[in-house]
Amino acid sequence: MMKNTSKYISLILRHKPETIGITLDEHGWAKVSELIEGIRCTQPFDMELLEEIVRTDEKMRYSFNEDKTLIRANQGHSVPVDVELEQKMPPEFLWHGTGEKYTASIEQQGLISKSRLYVHLSREYDTAVQVGSRHGSPVVYKVLTGKMAQEGYVFYLAENGVWLTKEVPVKYLKRI
Repeated sequence: MMKNTSKYISLILRHKPETIGITLDEHGWAKVSELIEGIRCTQPFDMELLEEIVRTDEKMRYSFNEDKTLIRANQGHSVPVDVELEQKMPPEFLWHGTGEKYTASIEQQGLISKSRLYVHLSREYDTAVQVGSRHGSPVVYKVLTGKMAQEGYVFYLAENGVWLTKEVPVKYLKRI
């Protein structure tokens, strides 16, 4: 049940806050009290369970503000918010995992954010393989992020360690 509830919170805080009648501020924050009330309309839910989900989430998807009155998803939004990401210089290489079915499109147009605000990149090859596996047979691309940064592309590091950028043109991709 907790995993399903976590996915539901992800849907609300990243894509559809209106599902439970709440709004996100310009930085993606939602009032904890409103989130709890909204979820409680369909299932048992309280602050203790929310804290447990935030604390144990393997991907560290969520953050509270200091007094735990606000919560937000750290990244992965399809709704336009500014989660106050810190611009960072990326390492020389990062990785992107995807499914085999998406490679023709990627090799034609590069990595684009589609419905999300950013392209997601991994620091670890193994993480990219895991991500790719969610989409069928995994394919991993090595992304020449050092070269991209030198040529003016901007990178951000989310609180959970995911690297983000607006796009990755084909010339910076090497299929592994």
